[in-house]
Amino acid sequence: MKAILYVGHGTRSKKGALEAKMFIENIMKKIPIQIQEMSFLELTSPSIDKGFHQCVERGATEIMIVPIFLLSAGHMKKDIPEVIGGLKKKYPTVQVTIGNAFGVQKEILDALAQLIILAVQDLSHDDALLIVGRGSSDPDIQRAFFEIEEGIKKRLKITEISTCYLAAAKPTFQEGLHGMLAKKRKRVIVIPYLLFSGLLLSEVTHWCQKFAPKIVQVEPLSRHDAIQNVVIRSVLETKRGAALQV
Repeated sequence: MKAILYVGHGTRSKKGALEAKMFIENIMKKIPIQIQEMSFLELTSPSIDKGFHQCVERGATEIMIVPIFLLSAGHMKKDIPEVIGGLKKKYPTVQVTIGNAFGVQKEILDALAQLIILAVQDLSHDDALLIVGRGSSDPDIQRAFFEIEEGIKKRLKITEISTCYLAAAKPTFQEGLHGMLAKKRKRVIVIPYLLFSGLLLSEVTHWCQKFAPKIVQVEPLSRHDAIQNVVIRSVLETKRGAALQV
């Protein structure tokens, strides 16, 4: 029997954890598969081990791992495969397929552009855009954000756009923010490239409020319905085997 195990990042933030769980629950309602469980890599329960065990307990013989991750870095390339690899040894008769991170998709870029317009309906060429990523030492992440910058620039016709990071990469958020403020633009539109609320988003909000109204903050990506569509498509692709089997 087929099953889906959704894997989120996890957070210490109760609000962020609740948002992630509600997001996954809404996805579950739209997928016609009986066995569906959610789990988190760290900080939030249930764990991947617990979610996987629940799938098996409910009769799963095939489990599709559907990561709720925007981009592919260390967690997707190393941490999740290691955990799933250990579970595969524990349950050798269960077939396991791991889906992919969302990646840079047209649908996500369209959604991000719409969220920006909703936050700043009078967006103009005099404004600047600052994308804020979670951050990673993986060079693929910086290449992905270059694609994101180019995609947003094309959609919104804004020339002043750059990216900064909340951890593990340069420039830092504070460096990026002060660099943008020094350019003397009309406003700086801060765009968190994050799915849910959490401690990282709280840090962004703190600094944006400190410099308001010069700085305007955009909502995280999960606020747009298009992200649910991306996950549903990811489930269907994983179901067809367009993913990594371990």
